[in-house]
Amino acid sequence: MKVSFQSRTVTKRVKRDREQINMSCSAVARAVAIAWTSSRMRLLLAGRQTGLDTENTMSLVERYIFRTASLSFLAALGGLTGVIWVTQALKDFDLLTSKGQSMLIFFAATSLILPSLVMIIAPIALFAAILFTLNKLNGDSELVVMSAAGVSPGRLLRPFAVLMVLVALLVGGMSLWLMPSSFALLRNLLSQIRSDFLTRVVREGQFTTLDQGFVFHYRERGPGGALLGIFMQDRRDAGRINTYIAESGLTVSNNKDNYLILEKGSMQRQTASDRDPVIVAFERYAIDLSQFGEEGEGAPLKPRERSTKALLEPNLADPYVRANLGPMRSELHDRLVNPLYALAFGMIAFGALAQARTTRQGRGIAIIGAVLMVIGLRGLGFGVAALAARHGWAVPALYAVPLLAMGLAAAYAFEIKPPFRRFKRPAQRGGLTMAG
Repeated sequence: MKVSFQSRTVTKRVKRDREQINMSCSAVARAVAIAWTSSRMRLLLAGRQTGLDTENTMSLVERYIFRTASLSFLAALGGLTGVIWVTQALKDFDLLTSKGQSMLIFFAATSLILPSLVMIIAPIALFAAILFTLNKLNGDSELVVMSAAGVSPGRLLRPFAVLMVLVALLVGGMSLWLMPSSFALLRNLLSQIRSDFLTRVVREGQFTTLDQGFVFHYRERGPGGALLGIFMQDRRDAGRINTYIAESGLTVSNNKDNYLILEKGSMQRQTASDRDPVIVAFERYAIDLSQFGEEGEGAPLKPRERSTKALLEPNLADPYVRANLGPMRSELHDRLVNPLYALAFGMIAFGALAQARTTRQGRGIAIIGAVLMVIGLRGLGFGVAALAARHGWAVPALYAVPLLAMGLAAAYAFEIKPPFRRFKRPAQRGGLTMAG
């Protein structure tokens, strides 16, 4: 008797849902609505008869939404990351051609930029995935059916909120740990490639240009990898020409920097202001190979290359740290605030299409508005980060920007009106004021 009474109660609720759907849906959506409400009846009956709390567990509809959004996110993340990675890898293809490195070194160097790419692309991929999922639900009239069947915006948000939190954790891990670690490893790898450059690329008896204006030559290779009969000329400085001649030389590394040690030779320096060159003889002379690398290689670690712990506890005894406290402060808080942008992007996408829309034009305008809001939000975030690098009072604004965007998007999605707009003006008919 109890099950029969509950079954009749559920049947009445399903009939009420169908009546609401018949009033708000087209003939095409009606067939979808009937199938959905029938499955809803089965779910409710199963929950009643087995004693399961269907309100506290993710329903089949929520699982369907979560699965669709997750697959869309992974597809967008993989596609965008792959395209940008290939573009960056082609720029670094000289590791194979001009620097004589193996494919393993090439892929190791280019793959170290992946954490920074994922950190930047993941919020964008989340935004695109939620827009795609909600637009698909709208296009198939599923969102209209759910709304008519009593699915609240809060329940619709649940699967998207789970995905937002997971993406925020992913971005946080990349931003706080993997990205600075990958930049430090990439710096060390490029330094090792630079030290290996002389032994792999430069050939015996040939004059090789290591850098624009820098020529290197050695006569032959001796035992232990030593280079014999070395000649180098440095014309990179327009006002000065340095020429090095040495009997032998050997590349060494101290785990941080790489040097070419010249033995028994001389250095000739000719400046534009001096008529005669200056010649200095030496028994041993060390040349830092990082000067032939990318701009800034061999310099102190940049803020983005430092670990989060190093940013939290800066070494004030370091002159570079004292001179760059502002950029290091901005970098630290930028890492902490990056996960909030994933949540903000997700809420903006949800707020744009959470309400059922019956026309494509309405959905298109909402999508364009959401895209413009995301672009403006990220641009504002970059501007505030630059301001925080110069002024410490701007640090709270770094957190306020994404949090305010989340709040506005949530208010729009749940149709929360500000207090000064809750009271409507009384309607006027025929010149008379109609209160109530």
